Amino acid sequence: MQLNFKRRTLASALALISSAGLLAACGGDGGSVVETPPAVVDAEDAALKFDAGKYTTVTVTVDGAPMKLRQYRVVYVAKPIKMAATQATLGGGTTTMADPYAYQSMIVSVPEASVDDQKTALYMAVNNSGWWTSAVATTITEGKAFVSTSDTDNIGAALKAGYVVVNVGTRSRGARAEDGSWAGKAPSPVVDTKAAIRYMRLNDSLMPGSAERIVLNGTSGGGGLTSAVAASGNSADYLPYLADIGAAGVTGAGDAAASTLKDDVYMAVAYCPINNLGNADAGYEWQYSAVRSDANTGALGGVAFSAGAQRAASSALAASFPVYLDSLNLGVTAASMADTIKTRLTEEIERQIAKGTAVPQLGGNFVTARKTLVNDWLTLTGTGTSAKVAHIDYAKFIDYVAANQALKTVVAFDAAGVTGNPNISGETNLFGSANYEYANFTEWSWNNNQKVGDGSGKDDTGLDWAAYTASSSNTLARQIKLINPVAYLNTAADSAPYWYVRHGMVDRDTGFVMQELLHQAIKKDTSVKEVSFKLPYLVGHSGNYDVQEAFAWIKSKLNAAP
Repeated sequence: MQLNFKRRTLASALALISSAGLLAACGGDGGSVVETPPAVVDAEDAALKFDAGKYTTVTVTVDGAPMKLRQYRVVYVAKPIKMAATQATLGGGTTTMADPYAYQSMIVSVPEASVDDQKTALYMAVNNSGWWTSAVATTITEGKAFVSTSDTDNIGAALKAGYVVVNVGTRSRGARAEDGSWAGKAPSPVVDTKAAIRYMRLNDSLMPGSAERIVLNGTSGGGGLTSAVAASGNSADYLPYLADIGAAGVTGAGDAAASTLKDDVYMAVAYCPINNLGNADAGYEWQYSAVRSDANTGALGGVAFSAGAQRAASSALAASFPVYLDSLNLGVTAASMADTIKTRLTEEIERQIAKGTAVPQLGGNFVTARKTLVNDWLTLTGTGTSAKVAHIDYAKFIDYVAANQALKTVVAFDAAGVTGNPNISGETNLFGSANYEYANFTEWSWNNNQKVGDGSGKDDTGLDWAAYTASSSNTLARQIKLINPVAYLNTAADSAPYWYVRHGMVDRDTGFVMQELLHQAIKKDTSVKEVSFKLPYLVGHSGNYDVQEAFAWIKSKLNAAP
């Protein structure tokens, strides 16, 4: 069989190069994997060969018409982690897992009409709300009805378009292995998603669809995961972790790990991505600190907000953000950020007005699913569909968002062990070693951790933040980088060429400043051909609410694919 690296044929995918020929770019700056010609068949890759005849048949309806699909369930790594039968769920409950490998499995649903289509897109969905661990699941079940013309049915739209739908399970925060260890620490969700991509590249000639046309979709923590994966395509930084789980196309171990396959994607569709976690608390407080009050701040583990430790934390965190933002040299600064966000708001509001949306004049009422509040921040000029934005009072807009839905508590993302927080909240348990439930991952929280015995903070380690993260005896600094898309955009990594990013206009789950920062980093990346970024009108923390617009955009970019 003649090798064809562009299409990643099975012959090239099932082979590995000799140790003398293994090459991988240094990962210090997010460098890309270097592929070299194969010479030796690899047993792990051979074990991951896709069996096209091993499927179940599912019949659904799309727009009232029956559609038959072939559905495959596969473990996408050669050395999956066996998970405990009982797993925690987001919100404090538990669930029982029948399949111990469900966190490293994927379900592939193929419309019968697309079985022989080697060019259709692979619509790949991750489901990691709050970066929480996510066992594989799909809504494509026997008898399910989908409506492709709905603005909230992305799966229906994907099936109607003939795309192969891939639902992916990943380990992430809260995941417990059978041996009791915490198996979902960063960068596990990114590594697992990359491993699933590599499985599809390995088997590209055997599976329907094209692994060169992967559309990666996620919301909230899943949006952050989507962004991290899409930004870091083919970075050698992940190879040691991929080798540990037997990911396709990876040989060797540790720093000697190398690759014969790629894990970049064609398109990222990210809704309200909780991203750049190492700086998310600082950005959140820089945006909201000035408007925080008892009335607009949520309770902390059932304890009402008080004016003590949390307000002090808010001020300290806010003060640290401008230096970080300005250090990135992205074209937006601490001084210009408010005006930049006002520009995004203006674009969206005028877009809505032109569509006929009834945007209230100053003194009128904004009506959301949560509250009806007086418009005291937006001034329009003109009437009807020709009206324009005359002025936005940014400070009052931020206050409006906080009044519409109570802000997260302080600290929002790295909350465990600080300000009296009694719970595992925020993303703190995404970080640290497999032996401890969590580790603080920001300087303020680390230095202010007061919970003795949790293995985190100066009180337990004897080291302040700077000393601890500089130590080679832990991987915390590396973990923070490996789940941060901004750390890989504008590096040698192969970022997705197309990005569709949305963050609702009244979404207070992460800061507008963090989303604009991500937007600017994507725009600057020379790998990126186009980014569509909007703050959808009066939308809160959610995703896949603009399916018709999103899929029209997806289709137009797929038409541009080679």
